Amino acid sequence: MAEIIEFEITDQWLTLDQVEEIIASGAQIKLSKKSKAAIEKCRKYLDDKMNAGDGLIYGINTGFGSLCNTAISKEDLSTLQSNLVRSHACGMGEEAPKEIVERILLLKILGLSKGHSGVQLATVERLIFFFNNKIYPVIYTQGSLGASGDLAPLAHMSMPLLGEGEVWVGDKRMSGQEMSKKFKLDPIVLQSKEGLALLNGTQFMSAYASYSVAHSKKLWSQFNLIAAMSLDAYDGRLNPFQSNVNDIRQQEGQKEVAVIFQNLLRGSEIIKRHKEHVQDPYSFRCIPQVHGASKDAIDHCAKIVEREINAVTDNPTIFPDEDDIVSAGNFHGQPLAIVMDFLAIAMAEMGSISERRVYKLIGGTRGLPAFLVADPGLNSGFMIPQYTAASIVSQNKQLCTPASVDTIDSSNGQEDHVSMGANAATKLYRVVQNCYSIQGIELLNAAQALEFRRPLYSSEAVEKLHKEYREKVSFMSKDQYLHEKMATSFEFVKSL
Repeated sequence: MAEIIEFEITDQWLTLDQVEEIIASGAQIKLSKKSKAAIEKCRKYLDDKMNAGDGLIYGINTGFGSLCNTAISKEDLSTLQSNLVRSHACGMGEEAPKEIVERILLLKILGLSKGHSGVQLATVERLIFFFNNKIYPVIYTQGSLGASGDLAPLAHMSMPLLGEGEVWVGDKRMSGQEMSKKFKLDPIVLQSKEGLALLNGTQFMSAYASYSVAHSKKLWSQFNLIAAMSLDAYDGRLNPFQSNVNDIRQQEGQKEVAVIFQNLLRGSEIIKRHKEHVQDPYSFRCIPQVHGASKDAIDHCAKIVEREINAVTDNPTIFPDEDDIVSAGNFHGQPLAIVMDFLAIAMAEMGSISERRVYKLIGGTRGLPAFLVADPGLNSGFMIPQYTAASIVSQNKQLCTPASVDTIDSSNGQEDHVSMGANAATKLYRVVQNCYSIQGIELLNAAQALEFRRPLYSSEAVEKLHKEYREKVSFMSKDQYLHEKMATSFEFVKSL
């Protein structure tokens, strides 16, 4: 029986690497005593405040949005919160993938654990129960403007707390009522402010952002390794990767890439041989500059996203020690929207230069046969995978139209500037998935081209990748059904 890994949610900073460890390990999470105490202290403060009748407080004893001046009686405060959840659960479009919903739960738990949201401990514990038992609410990708929080998606996340909505339990989709019966759970009776605490927040955006940062880092490393194979297969030169020429540019990512390629190609028989050409095309020669710029962008985005997952982003924000409840705008997704647009551009460029290397490999130059097949003409070889890569690259370019510069009035003008961060998030996710497809196509071509350099061998790192890949995808001596090879190649790079 596998060992159960536990992770305690505390008031300490949670890194993006720790988020990935929790997700990858299937850890069970729990609240620390300090976090439980902070949640209960904030809830008691709010209850005392409501019992004292201290005037109108937005979203707690008032309506929402442009109804912020409409008073709600004490008897109706619980109904107000459950009505909020139901009325806002109006998402459309595709379902968010389970791998994203899992992160949404984790990040919402983290935000509520800070003790500034006024929720009941029981509410947070129920979300933890969902996370630990892999009960994933059905959440739709369309509906959030990325300001006032991710209202519609988080409302769908919250519906099962009430025993409503829908969830996935394993491979079975069921109603919130069925799930409650299966696990013998009583619906949570939301108290004042709780619905607002659940729905306000940037966890839909943050979940996509944390996923995309993690996979962008993975993709970036793999693009370097595969590009090294392409460079050697193309009989490229190593001097553009020398430290002296890259160091004087003063760009950290560029310098890092140059060192990586020197290490990746150390010991290659191909790279050391005499070159007839004095210069390579930009898609090879400018790898340090292009890959390096994307690395700098990934690092910047990671910093912003890590700050966000450790933030309190619901509204109003409660400060029991200061006897203060502040209605402000921490739910506004602009910090995330901008960096997700930025990250989409950075990763689209990684895919774009990858496709250009594919184009060069099939061009019938540098001693390689046209379209990387021994008998071109009779065989089309690798002609059309490049078309596919080009199509995907162009789709990425279209997806890189920034969402963060868009805005629209909502709630009768009360919410008059929004981030559109949720749209930035979902299109970034598509860019990331597209990059795996492009990467798989480059590896398909690079591995084929490398075999035309025999009996010479590349470096240890490149040959190791080539050997592992050949266990899944064979050399193609004549035309075959290529989709299968491309699909396998996609799965290979995604599982690296």
